[in-house]
Amino acid sequence: QVQLVESGGGLVQAGGSLRLSCAASGRTFSIVAMGWFRQAPGKEREFVAAITWSGGTAYYADSVKGRFTISRDNAKNTVYLQMNSLKPEDTAVYYCAADTGLFIPSSSATYDYWGQGTQVTVSS
Repeated sequence: QVQLVESGGGLVQAGGSLRLSCAASGRTFSIVAMGWFRQAPGKEREFVAAITWSGGTAYYADSVKGRFTISRDNAKNTVYLQMNSLKPEDTAVYYCAADTGLFIPSSSATYDYWGQGTQVTVSS
């Protein structure tokens, strides 16, 4: 089992920045990759970014490319999402997820463990 705990959400004005953190514990040696997804009210959960645990290869949704940066600290078993130039449409609950097997970055179905989510609200 892998446990994930997100932090860093909050309220920010458009154009501002936030950094989300996701700390993993448990069988962290089994993690192949970690990702961030988000879900806005009335919408489906969507892929935001992902990163491979060993090589650090990053993947991004087109909607956040150039504004968001995903990174990881293997020693701390933590993945980060730096969000800059935030827009009202970025408002959502952001979820961290861990993949321990088949890795398809944008496919939520391939992730095995999920955090509880953290709210990000961007005001206009």
